[in-house]
Amino acid sequence: QVQLVESGGGLVQAGGSLRLSCAASGRTGNIYVMAWFRQAPGKERESVATINWSTSSTYYTDSVKGRFTISRDNAKNTVYLQMNSLKPEDTAVYYCAAYRIGAYDYDYWGRGTQVTVSS
Repeated sequence: QVQLVESGGGLVQAGGSLRLSCAASGRTGNIYVMAWFRQAPGKERESVATINWSTSSTYYTDSVKGRFTISRDNAKNTVYLQMNSLKPEDTAVYYCAAYRIGAYDYDYWGRGTQVTVSS
């Protein structure tokens, strides 16, 4: 089992910044990829950014490239999402997820943290 706990959400004005954290605990030794997803009201959940737990290679969805940065601290078993130049359309619940070695999909999820960007 892997437990994921997000923190760092909040209310920010457009153009501002927030840093989300996701602390992982439990059987973290077989994590393959960690990711941030988001879901806005009335919209489907989308992948925002991913990071390979071993190689640190990253992926970003086009809408956040150049504004968001995903990083990880393996010693703390924590993944971060630095969000700069925030826009109202970034408003969503942000979820942390873990893809374990041998799994077919992301199978561990945090409860989410709300990010609200006001115009």
